[in-house]
Amino acid sequence: MLDSFASKLLPKTPQFALERTIVAILVAIVSVAAAALVIHSAYFSSLTALLLRSMFFSLLAGAGLLLLGSKGKTLLVRLIFYMLAIVALIPGPYLYQNYISIIRMGAIAREMDVYLFVATVIVALVLARFYLGWTMVALAFIALGYAIFGYLLPGEYGHAGYSLDRLTSNLFLRTEGLFSMPMGVAAEYILLFSLLGGLLLKSGLGKIFVDIAHALTGGVQGGPGLTAVVSSTMFSSINGSAVAGVVTTGTFTIPLMKRTGYRPKVAAAIEAAASSAGQIMPPVMGAAAFLMAEMTQIPYSTIAAAAAIPALLYVFALLVAVRLEAGKFNLERSNPEDIPSIWTVLLKQGYMLLPLIALVGFLIYGFTPAKAAVLCIAATLLLAPWRKETRISLDDLIHVCVVTVRNVMPIIAAVAIAGILIGVLTLTGLALQISSMILSWGGDSLFAVLILTMIASFILGMGMPTSAAYLLLAILVAPALVKFGLPILAGHMFIFYYGLLSAITPPVAIAAYAAASIAGSKPNETAIEAIRLGFVSVVAPFMFVYAPELLLIGSPIDIIIAVIAAFASVFALGTAFAGWIGRMLVPLERLILIVAGIALIAPFGAAQTDLASLGAKLIGAALLSFILWKTVFNNDTRLSPVSS
Repeated sequence: MLDSFASKLLPKTPQFALERTIVAILVAIVSVAAAALVIHSAYFSSLTALLLRSMFFSLLAGAGLLLLGSKGKTLLVRLIFYMLAIVALIPGPYLYQNYISIIRMGAIAREMDVYLFVATVIVALVLARFYLGWTMVALAFIALGYAIFGYLLPGEYGHAGYSLDRLTSNLFLRTEGLFSMPMGVAAEYILLFSLLGGLLLKSGLGKIFVDIAHALTGGVQGGPGLTAVVSSTMFSSINGSAVAGVVTTGTFTIPLMKRTGYRPKVAAAIEAAASSAGQIMPPVMGAAAFLMAEMTQIPYSTIAAAAAIPALLYVFALLVAVRLEAGKFNLERSNPEDIPSIWTVLLKQGYMLLPLIALVGFLIYGFTPAKAAVLCIAATLLLAPWRKETRISLDDLIHVCVVTVRNVMPIIAAVAIAGILIGVLTLTGLALQISSMILSWGGDSLFAVLILTMIASFILGMGMPTSAAYLLLAILVAPALVKFGLPILAGHMFIFYYGLLSAITPPVAIAAYAAASIAGSKPNETAIEAIRLGFVSVVAPFMFVYAPELLLIGSPIDIIIAVIAAFASVFALGTAFAGWIGRMLVPLERLILIVAGIALIAPFGAAQTDLASLGAKLIGAALLSFILWKTVFNNDTRLSPVSS
């Protein structure tokens, strides 16, 4: 029995059976303890920030290192990871036991504190290396090296240098380093919402999403593509990972799309772009919404509301592109026998949507996001036993805790390294100098500063989970945009979007490559298709920087005009890129649509009710209406769909 339990938690590991069983039991105990810690803290708020964050990191790091050790090919490698796991479990209890003494001494480091600080940094670096790659490790080494040896640098970038004792005091014994705000967000929100998502998916919510989407869109031409967009967006919005969305819903939607005629690279691209859309869709936004709330000190409800219009623009653009792709190649509809009845789905499984509905209700009512998540976890556990298909056993519950811990480990590694960066940047004052450097390169041009920020965000976001990418960019890049004069919300949304873009953009494009492996298509071709379909993710950040009304910043009339114009612009540009609407478009018609799309959101930076802005929008609307009249309403179908 224990062996089967271990095999379920740690499949395909090279250890001996007894070793695997022991490690699996330890991972399960630590994972359940971590889940219990965050649930108890979220509901009762009984621990101070330093104690909660340090205990949380110890438990997560211990579990993460045990999981890494279980994959070791040799006994020596596994023993090293197991020893590191033991070391990782020490800092939290140590700080808990010595908390009063630390306060009385003003967080002045003692010899044991220094040893534990060094050990904790080593643990964080190992986690970053194996869960994120060398980039974050290099950044941490550079930061720590700069803090210690900065006195060797001449000019404005040099400083007096800081001893190991001082670094221990700031980065380990206070909430300004390893256990700073990013670790707090991970402890208070990220693991909690990931646990909620894991429970919902274990109850079969992923299949419910697919069934509902298929019931609504399956009868439309190219319906499986629309099903993929809707279901993958919903799934990834609570899952927190574009790649996880691809490998979960994509195993159903990609073969379904291929059967109805979608080319493999297009089917994979639709799934990758849709799973990426879930990361920007409120209310969870891959947990980045909670990080953004803490980084900007803007209420979570404001951020979720502001993110809604850009996210809907992205999903709308995907739906338009998918539907036009289906018409362009005259794709088939789903077999009516394969399309479930929406009422049957809702009657049999719809009750498992109640926790998500309750989550939104709790947030609107005024509950904190953490307490709302705890109540929804309780609601999920109460509702799941109603039917055998959704029932969650004790083994399932433990498995969800372990899988959740495994899934959030890249974020935990990222927030630990981000804490080191924040501590060093604050201690040395380098944060202001990085912002000044970006601004000096960009000069007085907002557009130049945005381009530089876009490039930096794209590079730093490569291969990173959504939350981790945003966190790194918020520390290093966002202050420059705010210092330039952008609204803080617009600046942070800008870097968030471009940090996410690397999931579907070569050379990394992890979501696109995962989808390509399922579809059997070429990875880079899939990534290029995903960019074409998800072009809004490229242009939307510039749209809401120059038109902050899309983030609900401005008067109601300005917001209404901006939103209508943006949706019309996205439709025009998506149609131009597809080259088909009712019939194939000639180059001149596509050019007219591009001009219409640009005119609808121009002139950049002007108020929505300015005469020039209204005039441009009217011209764009007239051009779009002309093409629609000529192709759709006038039944001008001289050219048939292209052959697939």
